[in-house]
Amino acid sequence: MNKFLTTTALTLVLLGGNAYAANMAPITMYEQQATDIQASNFIGMRIYATETQLSNDMTVKQGANKDWDDIGEVNDVILSRDGAVKAVVLGVGGFLGMGEKDVAIPMESVKFVKDGDDADDYFLVVNLNKQMLTDAPAYRAPMEKADAAMTTKSDATVNSAAVPQGGTILVRPDIKRDGYRDAETAELTSETLTGASVYGANDEDIGDVVKLILNSDGSVKQMVLDIGGFLGMGEHRIAVNLDQVSIVRNDSGDDVRVYIDATKETLKAQPAYNEG
Repeated sequence: MNKFLTTTALTLVLLGGNAYAANMAPITMYEQQATDIQASNFIGMRIYATETQLSNDMTVKQGANKDWDDIGEVNDVILSRDGAVKAVVLGVGGFLGMGEKDVAIPMESVKFVKDGDDADDYFLVVNLNKQMLTDAPAYRAPMEKADAAMTTKSDATVNSAAVPQGGTILVRPDIKRDGYRDAETAELTSETLTGASVYGANDEDIGDVVKLILNSDGSVKQMVLDIGGFLGMGEHRIAVNLDQVSIVRNDSGDDVRVYIDATKETLKAQPAYNEG
């Protein structure tokens, strides 16, 4: 289990000259406590949500987290100038690093729930349901807000920059299908996606997923699709971004479908994916 929290960085200002040093108040160096949590371990730790009321240092049975929602991980912490932790920034939703949204919740809302006797046997839990976090407004740091205010490009301009020359802009379809729902991060792996059928918005079977192209950090860069063809002959291979498709699965979990808002003919006119 990943373990976490925060430490306050102390900066020692060294002034030249014994006269200055003689007037400085002595500093007592901090000694590590068994229950301390380092920020480097805190950031990246998984966090869970449950509507069951829990409190700090409550002890639960091992495996209790199976009944909780794994909602994401700690992406950052927000400190006041006196060193107190004001809020925790959580990355919720998304798939393999794509489509994730940051939300900020007060530090006092995060509970350290123990599942063992050792100091580092605990989970991070919030008394919320998953939908509340999904619906919460996205957190944006001050610099991100300033950058957004300076951005004048339209969404169409940004999207078209990612489209190969001669290609068509593809927009993620909103799929509502009986017995199916949007797939969640924890439910999808490269194994379940590779080979999944690809459908048009009208349920036309137009191809399948061949492979995923990953960034250096392991997040998905693109999805490679085989369009059309018969028994492996005459297929046209293209690459699409993850935000251009919808991924759904049925209630029983044995059928994963990828939907794209285009016809087989439109996709066959897209520039071919170059393996090199």
